[in-house]
Amino acid sequence: MNNVVLIGRLTRDVELRYTTSQMAVATFTLAIDRPVKAGKEKEADFPRVTAFGKTAENCDRYLAKGRMVAVQGSIQTGSYEDKDGKRVYTTDVIANRVEFLEWGDRPQSNAPASNGAQTNSFNADDIPDNFQALDEDVPF
Repeated sequence: MNNVVLIGRLTRDVELRYTTSQMAVATFTLAIDRPVKAGKEKEADFPRVTAFGKTAENCDRYLAKGRMVAVQGSIQTGSYEDKDGKRVYTTDVIANRVEFLEWGDRPQSNAPASNGAQTNSFNADDIPDNFQALDEDVPF
């Protein structure tokens, strides 16, 4: 069985490219904290994640550096020769499913930068038919 589930924050914005057959391919790296033992410094892992197709396009549209995301997929190893002729081994997570734990459109380059905080505006006109607005504070 080759299955991995990760939750972490993006270390940088998603990189999106298209193959010659117009398949979207997104790559990003997650920062995932390791459990901290008493008296030890905090450590993290930084796996590279690759997503394909519509999932890749949605990652590019909605994810940005610092956003929290959950990824379910499989581990894939590979290797290549670098420019010096040395063999480099890689380990990647191939995403089958990506859950956006923090939402929002990515800020455009000409838009003012946000601090990553998400603002959800709601008004009474947004309530679907057959639903009622709650007037009391909900304790959860």
